[in-house]
Amino acid sequence: MNQITTEKSDENKWAMFCHLSAFAGLVFPFGNIIGPLIIWSLKKDEYPFVDDQGKESINFQISMTIYVIISFLLAFILIGFLVSIAVGVFYIIMIVMASIKTYEGLFFRYPFSIKFIR
Repeated sequence: MNQITTEKSDENKWAMFCHLSAFAGLVFPFGNIIGPLIIWSLKKDEYPFVDDQGKESINFQISMTIYVIISFLLAFILIGFLVSIAVGVFYIIMIVMASIKTYEGLFFRYPFSIKFIR
């Protein structure tokens, strides 16, 4: 008998964790890069979806780190404070969206992400 299950696969869950682990950056420096990097390194050979989404997450985190540094430098001319707020809100929304989409098994591409790892 075929049963329809609503359970998500382990591959989807690990892909979601690649994105959610970026919030480690709120706890310790560069945790936003290290968290996804660890999960991606451990699971990329086992799951192709995690390989793709892990690279996407790491690229976004590196890009966002660069954008935060730029907004910090712009703070000296006062526009950086507004840019920092916009970057922070964008950061949280994008991580949540990516986590939801990957949990559903959909590929997610971050906007404004520089492709460091291909």
